[in-house]
Amino acid sequence: MQIREIMRSCPVMPVLVIEKVEHAVPLAQALVDGGIRVLEVTLRTDAALAAVRAIVDNVPGAIVGVGTVVRPEQFAQAKAAGAVFAVTPGLTPTLAAAARAAKIELLPGVMTPSEAIAALEEGFDALKLFPAEQAGSMGMLKAMGGPLPQILFCPTGGVSPESAPKLLAMPNVGCVGGSWLAPKEMVAAGDWAGITALARAAAAFAK
Repeated sequence: MQIREIMRSCPVMPVLVIEKVEHAVPLAQALVDGGIRVLEVTLRTDAALAAVRAIVDNVPGAIVGVGTVVRPEQFAQAKAAGAVFAVTPGLTPTLAAAARAAKIELLPGVMTPSEAIAALEEGFDALKLFPAEQAGSMGMLKAMGGPLPQILFCPTGGVSPESAPKLLAMPNVGCVGGSWLAPKEMVAAGDWAGITALARAAAAFAK
């Protein structure tokens, strides 16, 4: 599955910070039950890679990737854990080469037109606009769409349930990234039904 297909498989890509491996499967199942299949597990915790493996092995239908990839070796580690895509906050030639070597789909982060052009030169035309709110969100996406119409974006950072539908209506947006689908308090409390309800509402944003 290529990155554009992954992006178009779900209107909202939840940004998941999983502190405990035992939360991984019920959290992922709650999201999938609500219609959100694409899951970005950030590599911000010690439990992240084990959480990816647990979801891949136990939640059919989930399309699992990793986020916050900032070191070359993390691509191979993510692939070994079963992830099918990776998301970075930015892009360097070293990271691009490591993603290609690991044979994992990459959604690299950019913030400016120069960074977007550099990503195109590396062969990537599906990009994460990050941090979206600070970058100008809809205004920046509209401005980039003129000279760079071939790029499909996933704005992430500051996106909310209120702004998501407006962003998804833009022609150069394939999906949005959001952390509101798995609030820390709801995960800690095991409120999986509540998370499924949040996922169902987000799935209704489908383009």
